[in-house]
Amino acid sequence: MRTPVKILLALVLLGLLGVLALYLLRPGTLPSTGQPAQVNQTTQVINRGEYLARAGDCVACHTAPGGKEFAGGRAMPTPFGNIYVPNITPDDETGIGQYTADEFYRMMHTGIARDGKLLYPAMPFASYTKVTREDSDAIYAYLMSVPPIQQPNRPHELRFPYNRRELLVGWRTLYFQEGEYQPDSKQSAQWNRGAYLVQGLGHCAMCHTQVNALGGSSESKAFEGGMIPNQNWYAPSLTSNREAGLGNWSLQDIKDLLQTGVSQRSTVYGPMAEVTYNSLQYMTDEDIEAMAVYLKSLPPRDAEAPPTSQARLVSPEVMELGRRTYAAQCAMCHGDEGKGHPPAFPPLAGNQSITMSSPVNSIRMVLNGGYAPGTKKNPRPHGMPPFNHILNDEEAAAVVTYIRVAWDNSGTPVSPAQVNELRKLLPE
Repeated sequence: MRTPVKILLALVLLGLLGVLALYLLRPGTLPSTGQPAQVNQTTQVINRGEYLARAGDCVACHTAPGGKEFAGGRAMPTPFGNIYVPNITPDDETGIGQYTADEFYRMMHTGIARDGKLLYPAMPFASYTKVTREDSDAIYAYLMSVPPIQQPNRPHELRFPYNRRELLVGWRTLYFQEGEYQPDSKQSAQWNRGAYLVQGLGHCAMCHTQVNALGGSSESKAFEGGMIPNQNWYAPSLTSNREAGLGNWSLQDIKDLLQTGVSQRSTVYGPMAEVTYNSLQYMTDEDIEAMAVYLKSLPPRDAEAPPTSQARLVSPEVMELGRRTYAAQCAMCHGDEGKGHPPAFPPLAGNQSITMSSPVNSIRMVLNGGYAPGTKKNPRPHGMPPFNHILNDEEAAAVVTYIRVAWDNSGTPVSPAQVNELRKLLPE
């Protein structure tokens, strides 16, 4: 039997098993209590729900660029096709206006929609399942208080077989564990609050954990870093002190980076800048500190030997081209010795984000430039201009190589081909 036929038969069998599992297991079935739960919708509860929705960064996904808040329609590219984020305003026809508090909690907790459909894991229900019922009810009260927007939801554009929702039963079996966050009695209340926010509403592991070909990730590799699918940014490891591991950071630097977007050690750009802008800047100092305490406590998982300077791997010609390019384009802000002028202009010497095994972020910053987010505590951030129109592939590769290996930095060289691959992704 030919291989394509075998694959097709396997997919059909998997689909049948998925349908059978849905019928027998009825995941997410609500208990019959007679009456739906009543949610307190006082101003205090609504305000708390708004804060929690900010912590969950709901607005970032459920608002299309230039669109109305929470009205959906934003395309989320995935390796399997586009997923269009739904309207979560309280419109009865196109939003969640007919959801009860019970149904909303089930959706958050189990990834099951009001009509019983399994949600795709682009919705981070694998993290939101940790959210308590009280917090879920507060978010529900807030969303029911925002203006209803009548905007029909766009159907997803997923390739077969990924457009078959019944196959999600297999994904859920492999990668989803339902259950609210359970405090660790061995840890402090502050640590547990931080863990609850990071693991639950913050869904930090969704980006900072490598995703496999099925769109799932291993819990044992949580926070170990990985490429963000279809965004071409690398989310660094939070457990390796050679990437973004925070074990040797001060709490103040971690808090500043999360809430303000800049610190004495580094600056956030790309997807993380959006998180800080839409979510973290609005959180209380107490919650930010709790998150910092938890993140700093993540056990290190450095499996490789400590890196050493890789300058010897770079030809003298490339090193000199990189040095000249750096002196002409970069030294004015980052200093001749790469020490920068933090927090406005981050240091490059000794900066772990520069020397990570993946050079993607460094290349993108040279080509695209970028701004730190404008936040309440840093309303007028300094930015970095793009150099894609000034530097060719050889020059860009040389300067990225230079900053990764100069000043005893332990990064590896970058090739012009790597630069060119990312240059192709730039908008015309």
